[in-house]
Amino acid sequence: MSTHLGAEPGQIAPTVLMPGDPLRAQWIAETFLDDVECYSRVRGMLGFTGTWQGHRVSVQGSGMGQPSLAIYATELFTSYDVRTVVRVGSCGALTEDVGLRDLVIATGACTDSSMNRIRFHGYDYAPVADLDLVVAARDAARAREGLVVHTGLVLSGDSFYHPRPELTAPMVAHGVLAVEMEASALYTLAAAHGRRALAVCTVSDHVVTGVELSSEDRERSFAPMVEVALAAAARDGG
Repeated sequence: MSTHLGAEPGQIAPTVLMPGDPLRAQWIAETFLDDVECYSRVRGMLGFTGTWQGHRVSVQGSGMGQPSLAIYATELFTSYDVRTVVRVGSCGALTEDVGLRDLVIATGACTDSSMNRIRFHGYDYAPVADLDLVVAARDAARAREGLVVHTGLVLSGDSFYHPRPELTAPMVAHGVLAVEMEASALYTLAAAHGRRALAVCTVSDHVVTGVELSSEDRERSFAPMVEVALAAAARDGG
């Protein structure tokens, strides 16, 4: 039993969807999964296991930011032998080519965090997603009529309210599509433990134009993202 999850052995599936918000984890489990059981309420970071089209799947909240996600991802990999984690969350568009409600599949995650520089003794490690998961998610997204999907780099920021937003400009010039707060740590930890990871994010706001979705619009817009993530994980053998 892990420190922060507290689940019994066997309660967590080999495939886990990971939103930041624990209440979104509950919404995903209750909306998309059958035969759902809650395996953790430790610190209010809810976790659930159920089935989706015959595949056993868990949904685990991670909290906001890389340090919080790193706690839960590490325990999923080391204490429960989870093989695949797909982050499902929101992101902010950094380029006018990406619009509200679009889906961003993160092939790799740049970061302003020091976590990887500490881990790699000052070297710049390039955290990337599992290629099979990327392809499966892209194919699932393209099969959905009306869903606009982008595949490319994201920026995993340590600050939600960044004091110097202009610093993202060089990232955009080098192809970064959107900003979020967790993917870089997830990809690094998956690589360290020989597991598979992917981040699939819905654009909830636009850093360039300032427009954003309401809370109601976010919930409606997140359903396609969850369905894409489930389809990708299932095709990947989860």
